[in-house]
Amino acid sequence: HIFTHKERIRSTMAKKSSKSSKAKAPAKAPSKADPLFPSKPRSFGVGGDVRPSGRDLSRFVRWPKYVRIQRQRAVLYQRLKVPPSINQFTKAIGKNEAASVFTLLNKYRPETPAQKKQRLKETAAGKAKAAGVPHQLKFGLKHVTTLVEEKKASLVLIACDVNPIELVLWLPALCRKMEVPFLIVKDKARLGTLVHQKTSAVVALTGVNKEDEKQLQIFRDLGIEKFNDNTDLMRKWGGGIMGLKTQAKLDKRAKALAVEEAKKQASLKR
Repeated sequence: HIFTHKERIRSTMAKKSSKSSKAKAPAKAPSKADPLFPSKPRSFGVGGDVRPSGRDLSRFVRWPKYVRIQRQRAVLYQRLKVPPSINQFTKAIGKNEAASVFTLLNKYRPETPAQKKQRLKETAAGKAKAAGVPHQLKFGLKHVTTLVEEKKASLVLIACDVNPIELVLWLPALCRKMEVPFLIVKDKARLGTLVHQKTSAVVALTGVNKEDEKQLQIFRDLGIEKFNDNTDLMRKWGGGIMGLKTQAKLDKRAKALAVEEAKKQASLKR
């Protein structure tokens, strides 16, 4: 018997449907859930069921090496006795003072190459008066050091977080000797943005426009009062702060000694 094409298709479809019905047939009865161990659907997304709820696991994180180093350095600066020359870098000016200083310095950001080219073009064309180079911030350790030595710097700003600290450790002493007002500010990245760099250890102002002279004098006086003539800053050691466990242990020991002393005094009175 010869099948037509349509009949073949029908027969194959019928076979498939019979197979699927056979496969569906042995369906198991739903098992009863154990009341002692209820099933909970798990979520394996970020902050899901993998992390135990209500526990801070940041102690167990393997942090990158640079994070560990900077945390260890911060702890060491607390534990060890820090000499005054290093400790002075922890005494940066306040937030409000820093905001007003940076507002002034923002007016005197160095020219970009494009701005300089444009200025020189305009001067050459005779559109602008040839008034010379405008007042702008000076940066770079060697350059600022030369300006301080020659007493050309009006105000010096030093970053508090320079690493290694030895790069700027001697600069406050030089500023005091040359009677150049200086301020210690937070931080090197903020100074860097002023001079189109990632970071900058120091910046200096050599002069300002006439309208900003009063403001500059206020900041010069602030630097002289808080840093240049501050004898306490030059003598005060830092650090020597023990950890919480050690503090608790010392307190316990002091209390025990006080009790012992009280007992002795009571026995002597008898």
